[in-house]
Amino acid sequence: MLMKTSAHSLTEQLSARFGQRIRDRLLAPGARLPSVRQCAAQHGVSPSTVVAAYDQLLAQGLVEARKNRGFFVRELRAEAPRAAPVLDGPGASAAWQTATGIAPRSPAPIDATALIRGMFHKVSNKPQPGMGVFPADWLESTFMPAAVRKVTGSRALQEFSLQYGEPMGDSGLRRMLANKLSGLNVPASPDNIITTVGATHALDIVSRTLLRAGDHVMVEDPGWAVEFARLNAMGMRLLPVPRRPDGPDLEVMARYCEAHQPKLYVSVSVLHNPTGYSLTPGSAHRLLQLATQHQFHIVEDDTYSHIAPEHATRLCALDGLQRTIYVSGFAKILAPNWRVGFVAAPAHLVERFLDTKLLGTLTTPALLEKALALCMEQGQLRRHAERIKTRLDAARSRTVKLALSAGCTFAAEPAGLFGWVDTGVDTDALAQRMLDEGYLLAPGALFHAQRKPSTLMRINFATAQDAVFWNVFSEIVRTIR
Repeated sequence: MLMKTSAHSLTEQLSARFGQRIRDRLLAPGARLPSVRQCAAQHGVSPSTVVAAYDQLLAQGLVEARKNRGFFVRELRAEAPRAAPVLDGPGASAAWQTATGIAPRSPAPIDATALIRGMFHKVSNKPQPGMGVFPADWLESTFMPAAVRKVTGSRALQEFSLQYGEPMGDSGLRRMLANKLSGLNVPASPDNIITTVGATHALDIVSRTLLRAGDHVMVEDPGWAVEFARLNAMGMRLLPVPRRPDGPDLEVMARYCEAHQPKLYVSVSVLHNPTGYSLTPGSAHRLLQLATQHQFHIVEDDTYSHIAPEHATRLCALDGLQRTIYVSGFAKILAPNWRVGFVAAPAHLVERFLDTKLLGTLTTPALLEKALALCMEQGQLRRHAERIKTRLDAARSRTVKLALSAGCTFAAEPAGLFGWVDTGVDTDALAQRMLDEGYLLAPGALFHAQRKPSTLMRINFATAQDAVFWNVFSEIVRTIR
């Protein structure tokens, strides 16, 4: 709230508010600021105050003015490679439209860290519907500290902390991971598994090993925003594949294969982010046939395995780790800051992946890996996950009722941690208005390889079951309409 009694003028307060959001990446490069009239109405100030504030932002190099269009956030450093869903040159737009049936749009610049900073920036102490993880109080436990204490006795500290760990990762943890994968019918031995610094690191190892700048990579659309930004920063050419309830649009994938010979397809096949969709057996079989025919690898990101049904269709189980690579981690279910993940790979890729890991991190923290292995061995992690699932089911039920009462509809059947909600208004504009109220949203534009306006947003069922949030949401949606 802008304060007339503050030592700083309204112009200075407004300029500082936008400036901080730009520096925190809550306003991404290329984002348009509200029009002068809209901003004046939202903050209860005169248009001349807004003009003066925007002039200050211009002088600071944070925004740029575009004739007859308004003010836009500038890139604060050297621009990262842009999303490029098709080859450059003549016929590129036609190729994109032929493959997808969608007219091409010019991609907005996406900073490789903007989405991470924005999604994890604490804007207030209120529940945050845009969060990507469970609330901290859901993850609290007594068994985790006990496991850490047990493996960090004085002898253990001397034995493990004063030397590098096993290059592949702690052998005890890899045995427990192999047992876990066996329960999912994924045939991986400890020798197929490499531990990583979280699932994102596992994805990075795979792409740095198998890809080179300029390679084409098929990604789900909508899909995980951070993965788009990461691949984009590496210079990959993104080929967005529409994600349907049963799986990817295989016709679009087939056309991409003929036109671009992609090297990789990255998929969250179970409890997809952001829609909650899960792959069907029929779609999985056809996808694997396509991968064999066109010789591309599939990375199956099973980040949500701990809250998913064990009988869910997994590509790595059907394929037997031949053209598939399995990635997962424990940030969602156990402790985001432990950063323990892993990759299970075909035998012929293990050494190559290990080389990439060693070049990037040398090793992974053995003490945390041993503590995690102990939690798994004693069944504590499994029981913890069951409690989380029960609590999530109840939260999902409450959140769905609140969202429907607020006038929203669900673009996908609610499942898992996230809901894919249609608000009926531009969620980029909505997200900025909600920031003024202390709420961080995840607007739909973040989840497309080519950023474009959207009325959709992703909500976290665990953090969106707050009636106060939905009351504020409903009021702001009415003013936008």
